Amino acid sequence: QVKALRESMEAAYKNKNAKAIIIRANSPGGSPVISNIAFNEIRRLKEAHKNIPVYVVAEEMCASGCYYIAAAADKIYADPSSLVGSIGVIGGSFDFTELMDKIGVKRRLKTAGSNKGMGDPFSPETPEQQAIWQQMLNDIHGEFIKAVKSGRGSRLKDNDPEIFSGRVYTGLEAKKNGLIDDFGNIYSV
Repeated sequence: QVKALRESMEAAYKNKNAKAIIIRANSPGGSPVISNIAFNEIRRLKEAHKNIPVYVVAEEMCASGCYYIAAAADKIYADPSSLVGSIGVIGGSFDFTELMDKIGVKRRLKTAGSNKGMGDPFSPETPEQQAIWQQMLNDIHGEFIKAVKSGRGSRLKDNDPEIFSGRVYTGLEAKKNGLIDDFGNIYSV
């Protein structure tokens, strides 16, 4: 939750003895909207408290939406065996139309608007709807890439197109590509 993250960071900033903030990250990802809100909130708080760095420490996994958020930090640490990255966007559904035909079931979906039922697993998808879905995924992916490039800056070795392909990296590979800054855990950092 962004609220819990923000409240925890604000409490740490109020502590006069705080030297840095460490965010423990261990997630395969989640909503791109929540990830973007958290990314921007971390950056806003960092801007208001420039003298206190923010570090993210990845545990088992910091992928997809989790990495989106982590990119806002001043530094990212992970274990050499952590799974990091997955800078991509996924959307999925099922197509039960052939099964329905096979068992003799007809769908009676009523909509107003040619795309209102788009994504319904019991209705066929048109090529136009496939293009709409792909454009939405591309738009969200573009925002994710922009956030990572903004957060990581020149540390990111973006000469490798695989970085933004949605693949996940080990901590070892992530360090080589600039997705993390160094190896460490919550105790060593």
